[in-house]
Amino acid sequence: MTKYLISFPSEAMVLTDEQLAAAGVDSRAVIEEAKAAGVYVFAGGVNEPVAPVLVSADGSVSGQIYRGSRLSGGFTVLELPTREEAVKWAAKLARACGCAQELREFMYDPAS
Repeated sequence: MTKYLISFPSEAMVLTDEQLAAAGVDSRAVIEEAKAAGVYVFAGGVNEPVAPVLVSADGSVSGQIYRGSRLSGGFTVLELPTREEAVKWAAKLARACGCAQELREFMYDPAS
C-alpha cells in the first residue's frame, strides 16, 4: 500500500468562526473514520506561532530556513491501496474542512 499526504495551507481556510468550529468537528469525524477503516497513519496541524529552525548536521540551529519552504495548515497521512481511494479521502477532508486539499504520494520505502 502507498502512503498519501493530504494537506492544505492555513490561508485556504477562509471560514467564519462558526464554520471553523464545524470544520474542526467534521474533520475529526473523518479522521475517526480513517482510523476505523485502518488507513490512518498521522494527522495534525503546524503550530504556526512556533518559528521553524534549520538544524545542521553538527547540531547547530539557525532561524534561517530554506527559501520557499514555509509550511502551514493541516496534514493527514493515510495508507491506501490506490490513488483513486486517496482522492476519495481527500474529497471527504475537503468537505469537512471547507477547502480544497492537495494530494501527494510518498515514494515507496520498504523500511517504513
